[in-house]
Amino acid sequence: MSDYLAEHLAAIQQAAARIAPYLRRTPVLPTDLDASLFLKPECLQVTGSFKPRGAFNAMIGILERQPHVRGVVAVSSGNHAQGVALAARTLGVTATIVMPADANPAKLDATRALGAEVVNDGVTVMNREDIARQLCAERSLTLLHPFDDWDVIHGQGTATLELLTDRPDIRTIIVPIGGGGLISGTALAAKAHDPSIRVIGVEPETAGDAQASLRTKQRQFLPAPPVTMADGVMTLSIGVRNFEVMVERGLVDDIVTVSEQEIERATLLSWEGLKLALEPSGALSLAAYLQGNAPAAGPTALIFSGGNASRPLMARILSREA
Repeated sequence: MSDYLAEHLAAIQQAAARIAPYLRRTPVLPTDLDASLFLKPECLQVTGSFKPRGAFNAMIGILERQPHVRGVVAVSSGNHAQGVALAARTLGVTATIVMPADANPAKLDATRALGAEVVNDGVTVMNREDIARQLCAERSLTLLHPFDDWDVIHGQGTATLELLTDRPDIRTIIVPIGGGGLISGTALAAKAHDPSIRVIGVEPETAGDAQASLRTKQRQFLPAPPVTMADGVMTLSIGVRNFEVMVERGLVDDIVTVSEQEIERATLLSWEGLKLALEPSGALSLAAYLQGNAPAAGPTALIFSGGNASRPLMARILSREA
């Protein structure tokens, strides 16, 4: 194992110990789809997604460095918002979340219910980070980035640490990708376990910046927010640290894209076939597996990143199926 992987594995292991009192150890489930296919359902995590892993680890890190921190600011379309809100409430820190004005209402309401202040008037995917930094300056708050932060990345890597503890024979891991926090943590944990494990990312066709970044070896930026039902991955680019892990260090083997129709089909199958309430972002890995455009070698794991689907979207998908 390289020194780079060893250092990051130690940080992921430390994160696992830090966050254990606050989170669930989600199971690894077999499936009738294929005897060699296994599922890591982070939809069963507290708040319904993997995001509290990184949020709790980062919040604990902030408190260790700044015991008297005045509060944190985060940007999010919803799942990171809930993770940060829960971590802040649990650890006694105030949280302000900058969310797009058109964010999933269920995610927005859940964030407020967890005690966070939500700023969303006039907020878009394009300007939310600028607004968050302005709030940090005006209120002397600390930014807790959703993916371009080592503590967040290491926290997200704990899901794969659990996965490979339960199923050390896994040879391929397929994972959704937005800003790159989950796949970066996944790649660090997986390659430290065994460098031959294939790590494959999945994003919507309309949001192919990560795939383009991997292929061109340069960070690529979308000119506008992508139009996709997978609202949890509507980032404009992967982060600097994420690019380092994924591209510069070569720890992600491939990134594939799936169509909106394929995402919808996978989401519906998760509800009706797997009995797991995934949101479209959470079903990206299943969409790629079903489509066969993420070639798997040996026992394969799909990370289901979340299950916070909006009721209107669920009704729309179900009505089309009917």
